Amino acid sequence: MLPGVASFGVRETHGILLRAQNEILASSDERGWRALYASTQREVPYEGYYDPVQDHLMVLHMDGPVRIDRSLCGKPSSRTIPAGGVHIVPGGIDLGVRLGGQLCTLHVYLRRAVLEEVASEFLVGDPSKCELLPRFGDCDQGLERLLMAVGSALEDSDSSSALYVDYLARAIAGRLICGHSTAQQSEEIFWRDQGGLGRRQLARAIGFMHEHLDQSISLNAIAEAAGLSPSHFARRFRTTLGVAPHQYLVQLRIERAKKLLAQSDLSIAEIAFVCGFSHQEHLTRLFKRHCDTTPAAYRKARRN
Repeated sequence: MLPGVASFGVRETHGILLRAQNEILASSDERGWRALYASTQREVPYEGYYDPVQDHLMVLHMDGPVRIDRSLCGKPSSRTIPAGGVHIVPGGIDLGVRLGGQLCTLHVYLRRAVLEEVASEFLVGDPSKCELLPRFGDCDQGLERLLMAVGSALEDSDSSSALYVDYLARAIAGRLICGHSTAQQSEEIFWRDQGGLGRRQLARAIGFMHEHLDQSISLNAIAEAAGLSPSHFARRFRTTLGVAPHQYLVQLRIERAKKLLAQSDLSIAEIAFVCGFSHQEHLTRLFKRHCDTTPAAYRKARRN
C-alpha cells in the first residue's frame, strides 16, 4: 500500500468502464486497493475518445479475436487481437478506441508512483528517463500471468488479498520496466544488482508477521519494519527465502493453525480468526491446499 494515497477508484480511470452498455463482472472498488485498480467486464462494440490519466493502463483480452482501431496521441493503428493480447497505454497519453465486436476484458491500472518506486530501485541513474512503451495487443506470457493473478484476486473475497495485490503491483511494475520500457535502450541508466535481506532485516520482518498474524497486514507495513521500501523489500525477501512475502505469511498462518488444532479446544472458526484468515472457509481452502487435508481431519488425526 502507498502511504498517504487513497484507495484507487474507477473515477480515476479513463471512464471506459462507466459506459452503460458494459457489464462489469468484478472490480476492485470498495476493496481498499491503493497500488492498482482492476476490473473484468463484457464490452460491446463502441467508439470513444478519452483524455489522458496519470496512471498506466493494461488491457488483457480474455477472448477474441476481435478487430480494434486505436489511436494514441493522434496516431492511428488497427489490428485483429486474439485472446491473450495485451494493450499498454502509458499514463499521460490520450486514447481513442473503436471496438469491432463483443469482448471480455481485464483492465488493470497501475499507479504511476508504484512504477517510479520500482524504477528507482531497479535502476541506477535518473528513473524519469525510464518511460513505458505503448503496446497494441502484444503477447507477453509473463505479464499475462501477472494480470490473470490480479483477476483471480478480484474473485477472492479474502480481505488479506491486499498484501498479495501490493506484491503483484510491484511485480507488474518490474515486468513493465524490464520488457516494455526505454530502460534497456538508455545509456544513462543501468540495472542495479539485487541481493538478499540481512539477518536483522529478515528477523524484523518475520517478527512483525508473527506479532500481527491475526490482522490484515500490508506489504508496506512489513517493509517498514525491515527498514526498506515495499518493492525493494519484496525482491530481497524472495531472493533470501525463495518465496514472496504473502506466500510466507500464509505458511506462518497455516503453521499456527496446525498447532492450535492439535493443542487447543478452540473451534475451527475461532482458529481461523486468531490466525488471520477472513473466515473458516478461507482457512479450510488454504489448509487443504497446503496440507492435503481439512482442518477437521487434521485435528482428528492428531488426537487419535
